[in-house]
Amino acid sequence: MIRTMKNCCIRYFSKGLCLLLAAALLVGCGQSGQTETKTLRVGVAVYLQTDTFIDAIVQDLERLVQAREAADGIKINLNIVDGRGSQITQTEQIDRLIALDYDVLCVNIVDRTSAAQIIDKAKEAEIPLIFFNREPVAEDLSRWEQVYYVGAKAEESGVIQGQILLDRWLNANPSMDKNGDGILQYVMLEGEPGHQDAMLRTEYAVQTLTGAGVSVERLAGDTANWDRSQAAARMSDWVNTLGDSIEAVISNNDDMALGAIDAYQSLDIPPEDMPVIVGVDATDPALKAVEEGLLYGTVLNDAQGIAENMLELALLLESGQDPAQSDLTLADGKYIWLPYRRVTLRELQAEQSPAG
Repeated sequence: MIRTMKNCCIRYFSKGLCLLLAAALLVGCGQSGQTETKTLRVGVAVYLQTDTFIDAIVQDLERLVQAREAADGIKINLNIVDGRGSQITQTEQIDRLIALDYDVLCVNIVDRTSAAQIIDKAKEAEIPLIFFNREPVAEDLSRWEQVYYVGAKAEESGVIQGQILLDRWLNANPSMDKNGDGILQYVMLEGEPGHQDAMLRTEYAVQTLTGAGVSVERLAGDTANWDRSQAAARMSDWVNTLGDSIEAVISNNDDMALGAIDAYQSLDIPPEDMPVIVGVDATDPALKAVEEGLLYGTVLNDAQGIAENMLELALLLESGQDPAQSDLTLADGKYIWLPYRRVTLRELQAEQSPAG
């Protein structure tokens, strides 16, 4: 650049004026910090931002980005796009992010069977790809070395749900066994058809109970697509047909668990007459319901941890570093697993106590 400018100066100006211009240019560069700060451009595609847990991840990510910019003097541009539950819409949004040449893509995929298509698009464009919260199958993640997953193992949340119910069944007073038959009668609110988290949470919650010797009976079950209003409608129907024979409501997430509570409240059924209700995610509304004695328990799905690890992984990938050689803990070179944690009123009170 200096050589080109100097030749230009020799052609049109005197040598003295050329040197003066060069000096001014160097001074100007020094005043602006000598090197221009590169902006990290991260495209974030979510399946549905009105989902309470997904919105929590987005808010945590935005907050963490602001803190990182202030602390390290870097620039990070987040572009959040909402697929609104449509894979067609989300794929079109990802196509636009790729066309705009974003540095890293973070995808909370609508339909995990479409992961291969998205991976191939990112690979062709040479844009590193981070899936989060909704896990593609291992075969798809192996299609390219620059694709990763950040989230938690769904089966663990199901196990913890089962443990929460087991503890209540064995130890709590009053008893969950309303009819005294020694069988835990339950209904199941499932996330969505074919969704891995829904299937694993459903399977392992029940398996944990039966594995501990508890006899169970499934009175009803249906999908409510992670949605509070849909769950309320399902629960209202079940209460009308099954009455007080329901001893537990097992929900694949907190929004649906809160929908079950809405159904009981709309029927003017007091909390002491509701079944034991458990969810997953530990969203703010769910934690409030636990404190109020409406939701018996939930399972912390670490939204902030997902956001933190995605941001760190994105910064590493953009800088060309190998995440496997970083402080991040990667399983099989692909996965960053976040632990789940049980939450009942006892855990909340322990955290709020001076000793906690």
